[in-house]
Amino acid sequence: MNSRLLFLRLPRPGRPVSAAARALWAAAGAVFALLLVRPASAAEAPGWMHALVNVPLPAHDEKTDAVLLYSEENVTVRSADKIKTVVRRAYKILRPGGRSYASVRVDFDTQTHISNLHGWCIPPQGKDYEVKEKDAVEVALYAITGSDLISDVRQKFMLIPAADPGSIIGYEYEQEDRPYFLQDIWYFQSEIPVREATYSLQLPAGWEFKATWLNAPEIAPVSQPGNQWSWTIKDVKALPAEDSMPPWRGILGQMIVNVIAPPGTDGAAKLSDWNSIGNWYNGLLRGRSDPSPAIQQKVAELTASLSAPLDKMRALAAFVQRNIRYVAIELGIGGFQPHLAADVFTNRYGDCKDKVNLMRSMLGQIGVTSYLVAINTERGSVTPAMPGRMGAFDHAIVAIRLPDGLNDSSLAAVWTDPKLGRLLLFDPTDDLTPFGHLSGALQASYALLVTPGGGQLIETPQLAPSSSGIERSAHLTLNSQGTLSGQVRDVRLGDFAASQRGYFRNTEHAADRIKPIESLLSHSFSTFRINNADVVHLDAINFPVQFDYSFTADDYAKRAGNLLLVRPRVLGTKSSGLLETRDPRRQAVVFDGPERDVDTFEITLPPGYVVDDIPPAVDIDLGFASYHSKSEAKGNTLIYTRTFEIKDLFVPLSKVNELRNLYRVISSDERNDAVIRPGP
Repeated sequence: MNSRLLFLRLPRPGRPVSAAARALWAAAGAVFALLLVRPASAAEAPGWMHALVNVPLPAHDEKTDAVLLYSEENVTVRSADKIKTVVRRAYKILRPGGRSYASVRVDFDTQTHISNLHGWCIPPQGKDYEVKEKDAVEVALYAITGSDLISDVRQKFMLIPAADPGSIIGYEYEQEDRPYFLQDIWYFQSEIPVREATYSLQLPAGWEFKATWLNAPEIAPVSQPGNQWSWTIKDVKALPAEDSMPPWRGILGQMIVNVIAPPGTDGAAKLSDWNSIGNWYNGLLRGRSDPSPAIQQKVAELTASLSAPLDKMRALAAFVQRNIRYVAIELGIGGFQPHLAADVFTNRYGDCKDKVNLMRSMLGQIGVTSYLVAINTERGSVTPAMPGRMGAFDHAIVAIRLPDGLNDSSLAAVWTDPKLGRLLLFDPTDDLTPFGHLSGALQASYALLVTPGGGQLIETPQLAPSSSGIERSAHLTLNSQGTLSGQVRDVRLGDFAASQRGYFRNTEHAADRIKPIESLLSHSFSTFRINNADVVHLDAINFPVQFDYSFTADDYAKRAGNLLLVRPRVLGTKSSGLLETRDPRRQAVVFDGPERDVDTFEITLPPGYVVDDIPPAVDIDLGFASYHSKSEAKGNTLIYTRTFEIKDLFVPLSKVNELRNLYRVISSDERNDAVIRPGP
């Protein structure tokens, strides 16, 4: 599915991007710079940039790479199918890391026209530099496999020279577009401080708009003649990137503008809420899932020997998961509308919504009703406070209406609708997650359920912590020289199993299968050797991935006179340095998914030794997470057990300190030693 904006279908520079994406652009800039055969010329930067040379900078700290001095977006709605936007931006580079802001990319397609693209640099000393549109490079979508074969969607890339600390770099361009929806989003906050940002909207006579503000106080617009409106905001604080923070689109200050055309106006769809988006999407789905004779024959073949409805659904799900390759070429309306189910089946490839559409077609042949669900793979990108936004979604899954009386413990990802009944949410694109479950990224997230009656925003279910995690048990022996050896069983469930299967899919040699074990042991012992190892259920996604192995670790126990110091927590780490930073935390913490990890380690002591002292037990439950550990002696055996759970996937900023303290307690518990001594 396409995650483009609704009003101006292609993203403009200045839209929120991740730190990783910005680093990727910077790397791309170094490559594309080699393609710029025409050097930048010496030419005076425009007056609007020179007016920024001596302006005071917005508040920032010594780590800030750049500040956005000025941002301007002027949107002119000429008709329901013709929009013109003029974009201007200027940055001041403060540190070498700010050079990435000199890499300008503008996406366009067959229905989008980019013109008057210019870039300038005002260095601290010397003459200005200018880069003209003819100096820009037209390239394929960067870092997308196969994009060089796509001519419909391209990028104009421009690298502004001399973007050194102290320089002011800026650019402007015009974009004309034929929109699918009359909606736009103005992101006035950034990962760097913003001195001033302006947005203006020009509408035809008789047209209206509705503005919704998120994550910031509302600012009243200034009305101007000719049905024109403008908003200006100044000194916007930076929202720097933090590990495990909510996605940019859900937390940045933004204004969502819905343009309201007079009744009877032809052109782009008029979408005002989630229900109207669902109705619009239903129009795109109409007739797309009609089965072909080949589909009907395949369904009959896959279900011929099956009688139970659940078994039939599993068979169809497995076929779409494993036999339809994921290929995403989303051009024009293809970013929203699935291809015909018959074509996807024949070609054996499609993107997420194509796979959903084919599965819906196949389910229909066994009398099972299903619906398309649009969702974002970054939890928190969509919130209930947002007005209807089709462009907020980047993925599609299916909601399967379960027959009455069908109850099975394997069906965990179930959401109940008052009218439609029990709906099983399933991702046919994810071939590493079994039928009945959802990956952690899609749990506890807001999604758009598309039904014949329209659309509604639903919250996807969060699975129990026990659905995903690691269950590790070990039977070990310690000798009097301090060497530890024994057998370990490591069982990985849910997302942890999917992650391992994804890793093994990219390995070429059988020897690579013990790499995860080697990594685990290397973080637990200074020296070790693996005696044997085996991986079980690697290709059976309905079962956990299981590692069975034995190892020997010399000098595990440390001598202190006639005593031996032994760490009861032998393997694995649950503590984290996530929150151990110099700067105070600014954002909530978002976990990848629910998790329950259980460790049981039994260490048989050397003959003649007994336990003299054990670490204290830990018993903490914070609601969103819990940790329990205990060391005990039973005869000549030291037994350590612990359980770590993540129960809520969102930890608000007000509870971040509790999470930090929990990780510190876990870290201390993981380092504690038991003392053993020679017995009487």
